[in-house]
Amino acid sequence: MTTDTTPHSPDPRAAARAIDALRRGWPVMITAGAQSLALLAIETADPVRLAHFDPQSTADLLISAGRAATLKLANQLQAAEPDAPVLLARARWIDLAAATALADPQLDLDTPFKGPFDAIELCQRRAGQAALRLAMLAGILPAFFVIAGGTADTRLSEADIDAHEDATRLVIAARAHLPVAGAEDAEIVAFRTPEMPGEHVALVIGSPNGGPPLVRLHSECLTGDMLGSLKCDCGPQLQAAIGEIADNGWGILLYLRQEGRGIGLINKLRAYALQDQGFDTVDANTRLGFAVDARNFAVAAQMLRLLGQKSVRLLTNNPNKVESLVAAGINVIDRVPHRLPPNPHNERYLATKRDRTGHDF
Repeated sequence: MTTDTTPHSPDPRAAARAIDALRRGWPVMITAGAQSLALLAIETADPVRLAHFDPQSTADLLISAGRAATLKLANQLQAAEPDAPVLLARARWIDLAAATALADPQLDLDTPFKGPFDAIELCQRRAGQAALRLAMLAGILPAFFVIAGGTADTRLSEADIDAHEDATRLVIAARAHLPVAGAEDAEIVAFRTPEMPGEHVALVIGSPNGGPPLVRLHSECLTGDMLGSLKCDCGPQLQAAIGEIADNGWGILLYLRQEGRGIGLINKLRAYALQDQGFDTVDANTRLGFAVDARNFAVAAQMLRLLGQKSVRLLTNNPNKVESLVAAGINVIDRVPHRLPPNPHNERYLATKRDRTGHDF
């Protein structure tokens, strides 16, 4: 089978179509240069779709190095990145149920004896890396049945994924006055790209006074912001940030649609389930096959530019946010600590952020 590898202009909408296909359980074909892989997401597949995709039951399995390390694959000990691609040979006993247990670490306690697995060379490494990035964008487990050189109706390239994540495509879509608790003099500004399903939001509090704004980057947290979860500190941080910005006279709260440090709500809840099994937030993410922090703060930098701000005072305990904004062209002239007291449910979570991800508490 041959694959058309003719270069084409990146299409940001191609990734959106592929994300929709994966979530519906449809196969996609991904290319990277001369490499190509046909993919069927294990999480959303069913026996009928799998039989249609792979009638000979020979499709290998693509997982992340983080998940491979959890499965004790000895020849993956040198893998440095938890979201790097690993290819497993398809054994005769690996049906959809076995593949699902292999993909989802939540099931490890129910299915403790897995294998043996044969990790084999992945010649399509770039395509495999792009596939794992696509899984993160789709909010699904990074695990696929794959056929090298295969095809599918929905196609995209790694360049299409780059274009989909291109923060410079953000534009201001709407804005309006919005008094909120703790800051009655506020304006809400919504940002989006033509292909993104949701919107990022800025809350501009007060009026510019000639000094740099006090800025808070707040990643969406449904459980903490809306439901009052005590497992994290997101809800209290959000409300405290609004108050601190208002007390400062003026500033901007950026509400970024990057749930679960960029892995999405469903995968965040899977990470919560792993935390209930004894893993901390870092190990839970890597066991799922994701990076410790998959957020894209270039989005925040572009939002600030669209609001006319190139220099900020950043309200954060996370030095990585400072580094990411600076790398994206925003001048951070001061880092303002944002400390709140722990509660019995989030003490370990906050300690992990301090000890393993460099937060300054």
